[in-house]
Amino acid sequence: MKYLYFLFAGMMACTVAFAADKPSDPKQQTSWDLYVDSREAYAMKQDKADQLLFVDVRDPIEIMFTGFTDVVDINIPFKLSNPANWHKKKPVFEMSTNKEFETMIDKALRDRGLDKSSPIILMCRSGGTRGAPSAKMLEGKGYEKVYVVTDGFEGGKIKEGEKKGWRLKNGWKNAGLPWSYNLNKDKMFFRSAATLSQ
Repeated sequence: MKYLYFLFAGMMACTVAFAADKPSDPKQQTSWDLYVDSREAYAMKQDKADQLLFVDVRDPIEIMFTGFTDVVDINIPFKLSNPANWHKKKPVFEMSTNKEFETMIDKALRDRGLDKSSPIILMCRSGGTRGAPSAKMLEGKGYEKVYVVTDGFEGGKIKEGEKKGWRLKNGWKNAGLPWSYNLNKDKMFFRSAATLSQ
């Protein structure tokens, strides 16, 4: 019996040791305080594949050039690039919030026989700019367990050396998890004519 206690205690210690840290930036925190890294998100999906919804919240054009993992259930972008408008402060196209984001999440759950009590995992590029903000869009709407992948699909940027600025720190791709440049059409978001004209 004593052996079983130590075995269980050891397993719990390992679980805590591998849990993603709560982000220090309040903008990257959510009311659920549920944070996982890419490896943990992968393990959760392997363990409870049909009991949770795993969402890539990146723009589909971004995904086309950076890759996708078929482990994800669906692509529902939190922000969409608008090639008709240039960003006022950055040298990029403007991005606007997908006003249908929460509605699409709810539909994706129902399509899979899940509901708002089911766990949802949200993954963006790096974990910071769209992961938590997309989760915050679900706050106060009845969702019970919304996880944010803190290191995202591509991870963080290297700060020094010849590859400074490259996204080679942490992240789904850098963890050696399954991904490809071949996108699964059935999982991708398609813009409607109305969305394109906005």
